[in-house]
Amino acid sequence: MQVKVHRFTQTGKMDVNQAKQEHLLALKVMRLTKPTLFTNTPVTCEDRDLPGDLFSQLMKEDPSTIKGAETLMLGEMLTLPQNFGNIFLGETFSSYISVHNDSTQVVKDILVKADLQTSSQRLNLSASNSTVAELKPECCIDDVIHHEVKEIGTHILVCAVSYTTQTGEKLYFRKFFKFQVLKPLDVKTKFYNAESDLNSVTDEVFLEAQIQNITTSPMFMEKVSLEPSMMYNVTELNSVSTGEEGISTFGKMSYLQPLDTRQYLYCLKPKPEFAEKAGVIKGVTVIGKLDIVWKTNLGERGRLQTSQLQRMAPGYGDVRLSLESIPDTVNLEEPFNITCKITNCSERTMDLVLEMCNTGSIHWCGISGKQLGKLSPSSSLYLTLRPLASVQGLQSISGLRLTDTFLKRTYEYDDIAQVCVVSSCLNRES
Repeated sequence: MQVKVHRFTQTGKMDVNQAKQEHLLALKVMRLTKPTLFTNTPVTCEDRDLPGDLFSQLMKEDPSTIKGAETLMLGEMLTLPQNFGNIFLGETFSSYISVHNDSTQVVKDILVKADLQTSSQRLNLSASNSTVAELKPECCIDDVIHHEVKEIGTHILVCAVSYTTQTGEKLYFRKFFKFQVLKPLDVKTKFYNAESDLNSVTDEVFLEAQIQNITTSPMFMEKVSLEPSMMYNVTELNSVSTGEEGISTFGKMSYLQPLDTRQYLYCLKPKPEFAEKAGVIKGVTVIGKLDIVWKTNLGERGRLQTSQLQRMAPGYGDVRLSLESIPDTVNLEEPFNITCKITNCSERTMDLVLEMCNTGSIHWCGISGKQLGKLSPSSSLYLTLRPLASVQGLQSISGLRLTDTFLKRTYEYDDIAQVCVVSSCLNRES
């Protein structure tokens, strides 16, 4: 069962009409908050000290302590809030509004209106905008308003009351209640671009989200998920698979203490229909947004959604050359096959020529200056090439050149992959 208590908020200035005369109605606005667990400061001493067991006996008789664990600061009793408290972004602000007839006459046509003024907008929070026909003496009109806070900074709750007296005079007054909305979490994101494996046509993006609790109380992190954009599929990397179920990397107790930081990791891959179109995923792309849900104190729930996260996609220039297949180990001075993929990332048709330049360790078999023909935008072609390694060890595949005959522009590709070169004699012995 939810336990809510009423606490008066601070009152602001009254309207000019209210200062001119006494009104027949009285307006009270209170914030609805939950109680907190009572905390005490245990005082202990050694039995041989002067007080003896006096302090221990007093703590055992104290009704606010836990029986058998009197030295713990946290007790079993609930305590009412002693102040307005803090309101954090993403939480739900609840308020109780009461209009009481303090006069001895019947008041007619009462209209109670509650608006919330923020730095960017004014919201109507009234549950009902209809008037009450009459309000007898010592009677009241009650209303409870709720609002999920979505902005930080100063908020002003404006409560306005209009009514008509028995003589037909129309009166109006309002009160202002100011409060601050604080930031509960500090969220930082980092992107890591990674070339995918040779058997895949997609590029992976790793997102690291650092979430810090900047409040003064612990949080139970109920959910931290990434909602990807339409271009990506996402895989969460925040659990370890053990059989059919996954165990969170943060343990069973998902609490975030004040000023503690937790790191979440996600892997995003472009969907096949976008990955095949080289010109689509380049420049600034929208990754998605983080959805964070937490609970504090006695289950008070908060939720934050970040704005759309964007990252700068790696630039490949007008032409992209990638290796689709290459052996891990090759024999010294023996030709081997590699498969290259050439993609036109520009918005124009290219007429390409491939040149193969020998390096100190890699030599190319075949004819250099081969005409590849015309390649339309976002199209790809596959080539099988035969290099030969003349030096043992880990060698880089380099020396490929693509020339666009239309613009007379040459694109150089070096260190596109590595291959381990071993002696053929050692390979036979193994």
